[in-house]
Amino acid sequence: MQFDPNDLDYSAVYKLITGAVIPRPIGWIATIDVNGINNLAPFSYFNAIGEDPPHVMFSTVRGNNTNKDTLNNVLANKQFVVNMVTEELAEQMNMTSQSVTSDVDEFALANLTPIPSIKIKPMRVKESKVSFECEMVHHYFLEDHKNGGACIIIGRIVMMHFDDAVLLDNYKINLENYKPIARLAGSNYAKLGELFSIKRS
Repeated sequence: MQFDPNDLDYSAVYKLITGAVIPRPIGWIATIDVNGINNLAPFSYFNAIGEDPPHVMFSTVRGNNTNKDTLNNVLANKQFVVNMVTEELAEQMNMTSQSVTSDVDEFALANLTPIPSIKIKPMRVKESKVSFECEMVHHYFLEDHKNGGACIIIGRIVMMHFDDAVLLDNYKINLENYKPIARLAGSNYAKLGELFSIKRS
């Protein structure tokens, strides 16, 4: 079958895209508002986009033309932390996906430990094995939308934090100790599963 996205309801497009483009890494984005209240939310429209210099991107949907707290905070202070989600943090990550009022601190909601970043104001998740402190360099609102669209945020990594347990020699990652999870569709997530290697031609 073929689908013209212009002929579909946005919810159908969402199901098709999030069901087909899998697995997706999860960026657990920590921000802080103008009153100093922490915010923490997971985003699976997320990925690394370059290393020279290192940048990441995430996008946040805007249901009913309304910004999420994460977007408001990043646009206000241009800073955020990406905390990577691992198997043991799945339930707490899911708790922070709730829609709550902006005065709720999701660190407290999910019983997580906020710890200071080095170069930016938003806090890091102590329990996360990998965190990236980021400064926003660009944002772009998707145009011609049906329900509010989305905003893409691009951030430059200004500080990286790695738990010693996930590091091997020569800056390689120990996947057995890292154990990241990825987003599928609906309520489904994935672990790494079986790995295989192919050498480049």
